[in-house]
Amino acid sequence: MEWADELAARVSGPQVVNDSKTPSGTVHVGSLRGPVILDVITRALRTAGHETTLLYGVDDLDPMDAQALLTPDAVEREMGRPLAHIPDQEPDGHASYARHHAQRFIDTFAGLGVFPDRYYWMSEHYAAGDMDPFIRTALDRAAVVRAVYQRVANVRHPDTWHPVSVICPTCGRVGTTIVTKWDGEKVFFECRPDLVTWAHGCGASGWVSPFGGAAKLPWNLEWAAQWSLFGVTIEPNGKDLATAGGSRDRSEAIAREVFEREPPLNIPYEFLNIGGRKMSTSKGRGAPATLMAEVVPAEQLRLLFLRPRPNQAIEFDPDGTDAIPRLFDEFDRLGDAVAGRDVKGDLPLGFANVFRYSLLDPEADVDAEAARYRFPFSHLATLIQIPGVDVRGVAREEKGSDLDELELATLERRIASARAWLDNFAPDEARITVQPALPEAARSLDETDRQVLAALVERADELVRTSRNADGEAWQSAIFETASDGGLKAGRAFRAIYLAFLGRTNGPRAGWLLAKLEPEFVLARLREAAAGGTLGAMTDAQPSGETRATT
Repeated sequence: MEWADELAARVSGPQVVNDSKTPSGTVHVGSLRGPVILDVITRALRTAGHETTLLYGVDDLDPMDAQALLTPDAVEREMGRPLAHIPDQEPDGHASYARHHAQRFIDTFAGLGVFPDRYYWMSEHYAAGDMDPFIRTALDRAAVVRAVYQRVANVRHPDTWHPVSVICPTCGRVGTTIVTKWDGEKVFFECRPDLVTWAHGCGASGWVSPFGGAAKLPWNLEWAAQWSLFGVTIEPNGKDLATAGGSRDRSEAIAREVFEREPPLNIPYEFLNIGGRKMSTSKGRGAPATLMAEVVPAEQLRLLFLRPRPNQAIEFDPDGTDAIPRLFDEFDRLGDAVAGRDVKGDLPLGFANVFRYSLLDPEADVDAEAARYRFPFSHLATLIQIPGVDVRGVAREEKGSDLDELELATLERRIASARAWLDNFAPDEARITVQPALPEAARSLDETDRQVLAALVERADELVRTSRNADGEAWQSAIFETASDGGLKAGRAFRAIYLAFLGRTNGPRAGWLLAKLEPEFVLARLREAAAGGTLGAMTDAQPSGETRATT
C-alpha cells in the first residue's frame, strides 16, 4: 500500500486517526471500507515510528430519518427522534436502536483485524457536557456560521437561524426543531410540524438551555467540533462528503473560522458499488456487513477494500455471481507471487504490500504466510457438495504432505465460507446435485454424445480396474483422451457427462466430480446414458450410498 506508506512519510509527531458512523440501520459491507482504510493508515504510521491513536465514533444523537428500517407502528412514533433514544426494534437486549445497529457493525471489526484504541458515542459526550463549549461558540458566532454556509455551499439561512437543534422536551424529536434566538444561556426553539418531510414536529416552543445533552450541533459543526474535542489529525471520508461545497468543505471552513483550528488531513475514498449503485445504510441497499463477514474471511475481505487505491471505486456484486470465488483466487494469486511461484496475468502495483496489508495480523511473517498451502475456493465449493468426499484428505493429496495447524485452520474457515456462499450468494450453476436416477435431459443425448460416453465407459472401466482411487487428474485425462480419439472437442464430452450426472449442461471440473463418486455408480450411469436410458432399472449403486440435496 504505497499510498499509506507515502502518507506516513509526510506527517510528523503524534497522530490521531478518526472515523464515525451514523447507525441509521443495518450497516452494509461497503461501510467496512472506511475502517479497513483507517487500520492500514494506522499500521503504516506505527511502522514509520509515529505514536498513533485510532478512534471510532458513533453519531447516535442524529435523528432517525430512515422510515424503511422501522416497523410500521413505530414510524409515526420514532421518526425524527435521536437514534440513541429509540428503543431497540429487535429482542436482543440492546439499550437503543443505535446501540443495536452500531454494535453489530463494530462486532465485525475484530474479525477484520481492526482494533480502535477507543470507541466513543456522541450521545455520551453531549450528556457529559463535553460538547457544551462548542455549542456556546457556535451560537455566539452564528453569523459566521451562516456566512460559511452561504460562501462555501451556497446555502442561505435566515438571519434568525442558529446552528443547534434542541431535543424537543415535549415530543423528544430533534430532527423537527429549529432555534431562532440565543440570549447567552438559553435558546428559543420551535418544534415545527412541517420543518422536514420525513417527520412531524409537535408544535411546542419555548426557551430552554441547549447544554448537557439537551441539544446537538448540526452535522457539519458536530464534525468540526469532534476534530477539536479529540485532537484528530487524519480523518478519511467517503467521496460524497468530499465534493466541492459539500460536508467536508463546510466542516473544514467551520473548523478554521468558528472553532479556530486547522482541520485534519483528508484521504477521500470511493464507494463499493453493487451493479453500479452505491450501497446505502439508510435505504437498506447492500449486503449486510455481518453476513459478508460470515461468508468472506477477514483477509479476503481486506483485500477487496485494499487492492484499489482509496480514490478508486470498487464494483462488487456478490449475489448470483462468482465475485466471491474470484476474490479468494486473487488473494491466493498474490500469495503465490510473493512466494515466488509463477502466476498468470498482470499483478497490481506493489502487490507484495497489498498482500501484506491484507493479512489479519500486522506482525505476521509475510513470507511464511505467502508460502502457506491454500485450497482453491471454487474447487472446495464443488467438493463439499459431492457425497462422501473427504475434503481434508483431498487437500493432503493435493499439497503432497500433511497440512500444518494453520493450514488446517484456513481450510476449515474456507469450508465454512464455501457453505455460506452456496447458501447465500452462489449462482445456480455453482450448486450441484448428483442425480440418483438418470436425468430426463440425458435421455435426449444424440448418437454422437452416446458414442463418446460408451467409449468413456471402456476407458473408465480400465481406469477403475487399475486404480480404484484414481484422482481427478486421471479422470480428466481419460475424458480428454476419449474425446480426442473420437475426433470431438472436449467440451462435447463434458456436456454429455454433466447431463448424465447433474441433468444440466455445465458444472464443476468433471474429472474431479467423477473421482469423488463411487466407481460402480459412475460406470453404471455412463452405461445407462450411453444406451439412451434403455438399460432399465439401474443397479443399486448410488453416489456414495446416499443422495445429497443441493447445498
